[in-house]
Amino acid sequence: MRERRLGLAVWVKHPRAAKNLRKFGTIHYISKRLNYVAMYVDANSLDETIKTMERLHFVTRVERSHRHEIPTVYNNAKPDRAKEFDYELEKTQLMALTETLLTETSGSLGK
Repeated sequence: MRERRLGLAVWVKHPRAAKNLRKFGTIHYISKRLNYVAMYVDANSLDETIKTMERLHFVTRVERSHRHEIPTVYNNAKPDRAKEFDYELEKTQLMALTETLLTETSGSLGK
């Protein structure tokens, strides 16, 4: 089974020092322009890892990701009327095309 991991944004003084963060978790992205590292760490040891990282001399700030708190299932979403109209229009056009093809095919078979 997979370990549960949570995301962190670690702000560093210089991106070269970001390589030293590999021992704490998996580095996903290093921004050279904004001087931060997006990384994943184990959820079980998250608090201890954050405390340890904040004590490093090249780390200025550590922020937790709140992505896991955002719901991704949308039950009460309103249906898009424009899309429904497009689907109905496409359905009627396909049915009409099918009927014309069937009549042409049956007419050519009768000859």
